[in-house]
Amino acid sequence: MVENLKLGIVTAASLEKGVDVRLDAPVSVEDMVVGRYVTIEGQKRRFFGMITDVSLGVTDERLAISPPDVNDPFIADVLTGTSTFGTIHVTPMLTISGDAKAVLEGPQPVKTIPAHFAAVNLASEQDIENVFGKEDKERFNIGNPLDMETKLCLNLVELVKRSNGIFGKSGTGKTFLTRILLIGMLQKSQAVNLVFDMHNEYGWIGTREGGGTAKGLKQLFPAKVAVFTLDEESSRRRKVSTDFVVKIGLNEIMPEDISILRSTFNLTDLAVEAAYQLYKILGHDWLNKVLNLGEEELEELLKGATIHEGSFENLKRGLGSIGRLGFVVPEAKGDSVKNILDFLLQGRNVVLEFGRYQEIGAYLLVANLLSRRIYSRYKEQMEEAIAVDNEALKPRPLVITIEEAHKFLNPEVADKTIFGTIAREMRKYNVSLLVIDQRPSGISEEVMSQMGTKITCLLDNERDIDSVLAGVSGKNELKSVLSRLAPKQQALIFGHAVPMPVAFQPVAYDAKFYASLTGAGQKSTTEQVEKDIEELWK
Repeated sequence: MVENLKLGIVTAASLEKGVDVRLDAPVSVEDMVVGRYVTIEGQKRRFFGMITDVSLGVTDERLAISPPDVNDPFIADVLTGTSTFGTIHVTPMLTISGDAKAVLEGPQPVKTIPAHFAAVNLASEQDIENVFGKEDKERFNIGNPLDMETKLCLNLVELVKRSNGIFGKSGTGKTFLTRILLIGMLQKSQAVNLVFDMHNEYGWIGTREGGGTAKGLKQLFPAKVAVFTLDEESSRRRKVSTDFVVKIGLNEIMPEDISILRSTFNLTDLAVEAAYQLYKILGHDWLNKVLNLGEEELEELLKGATIHEGSFENLKRGLGSIGRLGFVVPEAKGDSVKNILDFLLQGRNVVLEFGRYQEIGAYLLVANLLSRRIYSRYKEQMEEAIAVDNEALKPRPLVITIEEAHKFLNPEVADKTIFGTIAREMRKYNVSLLVIDQRPSGISEEVMSQMGTKITCLLDNERDIDSVLAGVSGKNELKSVLSRLAPKQQALIFGHAVPMPVAFQPVAYDAKFYASLTGAGQKSTTEQVEKDIEELWK
């Protein structure tokens, strides 16, 4: 479709309900696509908006009740554009020009509507660039608006200021979107990432849609990424080059880490409360002692602690599941948190692979335990820097990436986990979240409301859609756009990192994308780049 093509004229408008546009006779209604962008030429300003609905209209209702015989092409041509016509509904998002002040300030939120009969055109690539900006040291290309070839650029400076989310049902491409976003932050953001890689997709090598493999972050940026693992054997089998093997000591596990496992291990509230009591009585090595109690010691302990035997047995069953995890040892020799922090503070991103330990209990335990302790260190450093008013002492901004986010952030546990705290504090201590989930309705409403930018692939559950779009202006119109996304490789993004919601096709994670990374981030000869590309995608 030709850019700047005149589509039609405004016939009705409401600031709350949007703009109705009657299409000109030569414009086929079948070319109109929900999610496409248009400009409206008002008398004093230009409006930039999104097509959110397409419909047919007639000048005489009798034509709909008793349709004419249109087997004759001449009759069909006569009726089209005169007695019958197409209409589109447009939701204006921004004004992109006006007086000199408006031009200097850039796109502004819509506060008025265009006049009757204002001309409506397809948005051009220049219009898209004026709204979303062009790729530079702060903006990263994440794809193309639907049915357009122009680049869609994300403001990474704004992105890392708050926690963000990537949503979509299984198989829609969340993993590839996450990889692309992590690469953008790694290239152009001052933030570092700690990725809890449950399915071993981001570190050294990952899978591709339809089979095959794609290189992970460390292969693309070996000097900027470190791969940690919980499962050295799995890493060795997969020929993954790792920087550190993480072990969790029983003496490192606190009652707070047990609380998040309540539903996973079917622990009762009394059993969780018993964990806190046992920690108070037995100290830091409480878990190891509990697992090795003799009968007499147990009886004496329960009497002194007023813990019901049934609650204790319930707790012990859960603790036994933790003790059987291969990466859990009585006392870890190396300080995993210190090693992770050392890499992060040096500006190196850390991906923690879980190997064969992909059960949700292991993931919840490790992510919560390590994040809690890392956040504590970040908080201490930030408070020390604030006390002496020294920006140089502040730690690098940290983004923690977690999958299966509803397990950490559901209403029952969100206020008890470190992730709920981080989401609510909005990077108060230079720490934010990137959450990935296929069930956003399972995440606490309070946490969802604090997310600065959301990227959502196709969702088919009404509750999930409502959860993602809660509090967004034009929610009903965006619902229409979201429901019509393709099952794969299409997404809707909105929030602080973009000036307005936009449906887009993510950049392909292929040889061309790899070449752009190599050309931007490494001083290589053309021959070396071609060799690397051949090796990557062979």
